[in-house]
Amino acid sequence: MKQGLIVLMNGTSSAGKTSISMELMNQKEILFHHLSVDDFIKDFFNHKFSDIEPTREVDEQVIAQIMFDPLISMYYSTIKLLSEMGLNVIVDTVIENDKSFNECLDLFFNQPTLFIGVICSKEELIRREQIRGDRNIGLAASQFSKVYSIDEYDLEVNTEEMNPTECAEKILSFMKSDQHYSAFKKLSKRDISGSLEGVSIR
Repeated sequence: MKQGLIVLMNGTSSAGKTSISMELMNQKEILFHHLSVDDFIKDFFNHKFSDIEPTREVDEQVIAQIMFDPLISMYYSTIKLLSEMGLNVIVDTVIENDKSFNECLDLFFNQPTLFIGVICSKEELIRREQIRGDRNIGLAASQFSKVYSIDEYDLEVNTEEMNPTECAEKILSFMKSDQHYSAFKKLSKRDISGSLEGVSIR
């Protein structure tokens, strides 16, 4: 049995990754499993700590500093495991620091990985944040320069120019064209020695 395909979508918060993922899930030609980093982290806490009553309040930023890196590592490892099990996985994430970038390269280098940039302007991201109301205003802008510093993708979709259905169709068309997924073979790991990178709450 061959490895499952990893469709790795990278874009800031509010770029449109989840909407595209839902369109890919709804089509019938190729079966996908959807793994969102937000849902993965929420499910972990809801499952592990739902019955625990803390005796003191812990700030969200403190929780993120303690748990973020281990959970992200488990998230990416779970994706690789699903691929090894022959399952196609849509990865809905934000690669916003060099450590996560390097971890993706390490884990997915020998997996069939279609690397997709989900592109959107900073101005439109701010507008979307204001409309949706469930994100901190400025989150996407704070992620923008790091997320879009990656300049090597197999495919890019611009969610200002295309709606989610059109983006999904473009991705499916690329997959059916049997083009080689080469982006992960061209990218190089980044030097993170001596750098301290922040964590953002999604």
